[in-house]
Amino acid sequence: MQAYKGRAGSSPRAQSGTAQAVFGCHMEDNAKHIQAIPLPAMQQNLNYVYPQIFWVDGYANTSASCPSAPPVAPFPPPVPDRRKKPRNNRERRSVSFLVISLLILVALTGVGLSMFQIFHLEKELAELRESASSEHIPPALEKLIGQKEQSMTKEVRKAAHLTGNPAQRDLPLEWEPISGHAFTNGIEYRDQGLVINETGLYFVYSNVLFRGSVCSSSQMLTHIVYKKNPASPGSHVLMEDKGINYCTSQKTWARKSYLGALFKLRKMDSLHVNVSKIALVNFEESKTFFGLFKL
Repeated sequence: MQAYKGRAGSSPRAQSGTAQAVFGCHMEDNAKHIQAIPLPAMQQNLNYVYPQIFWVDGYANTSASCPSAPPVAPFPPPVPDRRKKPRNNRERRSVSFLVISLLILVALTGVGLSMFQIFHLEKELAELRESASSEHIPPALEKLIGQKEQSMTKEVRKAAHLTGNPAQRDLPLEWEPISGHAFTNGIEYRDQGLVINETGLYFVYSNVLFRGSVCSSSQMLTHIVYKKNPASPGSHVLMEDKGINYCTSQKTWARKSYLGALFKLRKMDSLHVNVSKIALVNFEESKTFFGLFKL
């Protein structure tokens, strides 16, 4: 329903015609009924003529047309979707500030954890130094050392190294199994010899230094390594070295004899060293020694 104002002093018929002339094209002859609304009675008694108001009411007629109708105004552009509206600079700055704050927080957390670990390690090191100074090993460290020693014992190769012993009584030569550089691992030193407790390949070596203050070339120097086994009688020579003409004058002399070779030894074999004369042997541990190791 649409309202129309007529000019003052015009009759309803003229106004109706005018309304049709004005709205005829715009409404495309859609008006079906025009009704005048009477004004109050006092309007007739006044010299001022009030404009009359007409209500036009009707429906569109698809068959009507107006050749002289003005062009219809285009539809307004669609309202953009606010959800797809790009973020403004303030929102971008807020997001950037939040991301930078989170990165700084993560970095500070990492630095704090690193400092805590360093402090913890320094504290453990200080406790270890205190325990070492007081000759007390913490239980955890003692257990760790024990486990490591056990694993090393399993991996240690069977070996032995004996050094010269000046307190000689009789042949074969006697040896020092513990002091100085001497040791035995998985090999037993018994009855002046090394006893094999596991069959296998062994490298056997022996070194003897002979020395004297008087030269006597008529005497032969002998250095022998031999083995014995309770299951077989007698002894079996493994290595032997003999020396003659070892001195040419009456002055002090010295001669080294070294023996070394690889042998397959059986369980319960015992190895011994024999020389021609004990009095000519220098029993320093770096000059006279005897040993073996399992391959």
